[in-house]
Parts: sequence; structure tokens; C-alpha cells
Amino acid sequence: MSLTEPASDPAASPIIPEPTHQRGAAYRLRTYFLTGLVVAGPLAITVYLTWSFVTWVDDLVRPFIPVAYRPETYLPWRVPGTGLVVAFFAITMLGFLTANLVGRTLVEAGETLLDRMPLVRSIYKGLKQVFETLFSESGSSFRKVGLVEFPAPGMWSLVFLSQPPGGEITVRLPLQDEYVSAFMPCTPNPTTGFFFYVPRREVIELDIPVEAAAKLIMTAGLIQPNGGAETQKKLQAMADTARAAQAMRKETERVATE
Repeated sequence: MSLTEPASDPAASPIIPEPTHQRGAAYRLRTYFLTGLVVAGPLAITVYLTWSFVTWVDDLVRPFIPVAYRPETYLPWRVPGTGLVVAFFAITMLGFLTANLVGRTLVEAGETLLDRMPLVRSIYKGLKQVFETLFSESGSSFRKVGLVEFPAPGMWSLVFLSQPPGGEITVRLPLQDEYVSAFMPCTPNPTTGFFFYVPRREVIELDIPVEAAAKLIMTAGLIQPNGGAETQKKLQAMADTARAAQAMRKETERVATE
């Protein structure tokens, strides 16, 4: 280097960009991995949960199956799902026998016996009511989804609507309105939440399935029900209507008290 040539400044030297083919290869590799994870993840979890349930039922039912009737007695390997089939058949036969007069008589006799046991009586009656409500074809528990203004004005939360309150509770409620039972689940675990009674006129009923609402809650709004922007506009219009009706009602009550 000559004396007249300026010294090179390392800080002023141009930055050599990373080769495009290297960045593209890494990006494609990451994309392929995430795509495979999206495909394999739900499938693996579904298979694991299904297999765990089948194995649990098999281990529970197998002691009640005689050894001579077990498939592994004649086969060199264990056949999964045998206990599940036996349990399904036994429960179906129990329902068939209970539907006739003899079965109902036996069930009533058993319930009379359980009714004489103080602790067992409370547990059995509570569980029976829960199962009758959840698996009844004519029941209306958690068949509807709604919006309530909570936790502050202008903020709306999803609730699952169930049966109206009973007679004793209805009499004790302050307002002479039609109330409905509402369960507001928490995110991301919808099995926990808040249960309360709310006037039906303060609930905005939504035309979406309970499963879609559960996905919406569990994903914190990432998975939206079908409808997109049109659904959002519709919900906003319904919320504005409900808010205007609530304000008008409060103004009417205020005028009436003056």
C-alpha cells in the first residue's frame, strides 16, 4: 500500500450479506419441520389419548372376563380393545334391561337401599343428576352460547347457557325477570370458571356451536368460529343493541324512582 492511499477502516468496510442460498435452505428446513410438526403433533396426541383410554378400559374389564374367553388365551399376542367392546355391550344390555318393568323395579330397589346410606346417598344423587343432565337427549344443558357484559362495561365474555334456576332460587332473586344459568369458563382451561344467574334479556345468544366456543376459549381467540369479519360485525351490532337497551332501561328506572 502506498503512502498516498488512505488506510482502510474496518468499520467503514461494507457488510457482506449472507448467501441467499444458505438463508433459503435454512428457511425451507424450518418450514418443513413446522409443517411436519403441525401434521404429526395432533395425530400423535390423538393416538396416545385413544390408546391410553382403550388400555385403561381393558385393564379395568379384563379381570371380569373368564380366562377361557380371553383372545390372548388362544393367540400369541394381546388383542387391544377387547375390554372396551365388552364394556360397551354390558352397558348397552344394562340400559335395555333397565327399560323394562323388571329392570326399573330392581333399579328402584337399589336406589331405595342407597337412599338409606347418609354419605353414599348424597354422592349418588348428585352424580345421577349430573349424568342425567349431560346425557339426556331432551336436556338443554350447555346447548347454547352467549355473551354477557363482564368484567367491565364495554367488555364481553363468552358464557355457556344451561337450565333456568329452580323455584326456590327464582323466588329469592331480586328482579322479577326470567333468569338463566350461565357458566363462564376460564382460558385456557374451560373446565374451571364462574357460575352465576343472569337475566336472559342481558344475554346475547350466539348462533355458534358449543364446540366452536370451547375452541375459541382454549386458544384465547386464535381459532375463531366460521364467519370472519361478517360475524364480528354482527356481534358488534348485537352488543350495541344490548348496550342501548340496557341504558334505556336504567334511564327508565331512574325516572321512575324520581
